[in-house]
Amino acid sequence: MKTAIMKTAKKTEEKLDLYRKYSKEYVAPQTPVLVEVGPAAYLSIKGKGAPGGAAFTDAVGALYGVAFTVKMTLKFAGKPDYLVSKLEGLWPTLKFGEPAHDKEQWTWQLMIRTPDFITEKEVKGAIAVLLKRGKTEVVQQVVLVALEEGLCVQSLHVGPYDKECLTLEVMRSFAEKKGMKFHGAHHEIYLSDPRRVDPAKLKTILRHPVKAV
Repeated sequence: MKTAIMKTAKKTEEKLDLYRKYSKEYVAPQTPVLVEVGPAAYLSIKGKGAPGGAAFTDAVGALYGVAFTVKMTLKFAGKPDYLVSKLEGLWPTLKFGEPAHDKEQWTWQLMIRTPDFITEKEVKGAIAVLLKRGKTEVVQQVVLVALEEGLCVQSLHVGPYDKECLTLEVMRSFAEKKGMKFHGAHHEIYLSDPRRVDPAKLKTILRHPVKAV
């Protein structure tokens, strides 16, 4: 009886893991596959500048600040608990396969997937809390957005970010053989923390929407 109660309690305490719940959308072997990605809600912030630069770093900090504040506010209110998802990014102007241009001119949209029960009210409340704590006004740029990518080619890239073009080229070739082509924004899901993982061992899910030629 005691064991059964303990198992029930453990199950009740399990946190919602969006990557586990939507595991079919995150299938990513090192060879390209087609995945159907449904609608999803994200905390998001847009910006411009080199990855790892001041603007980029401030945006990441603001995004995570809002994400964890929303999570803890709901938890203290007795609402369902969940894991804060990994950092993701859309790169709408990045042209893979072309000569690298000035990274300071790159635009990006950084995102953290969030449960669909999160509302604008909770996001604005979290921003207000962070401002009262003296956080920079960058947090005011964080918004809640919806994204529906549909059919995508996806693959796991292992290695430094500046070698992603090699994996993207394999993905592009795979799409062409399927009678499809890339469209929309390139999407990256960062499974590794570059501050703690050697560049050669970084793991990143690369995703790109496709449509019939």
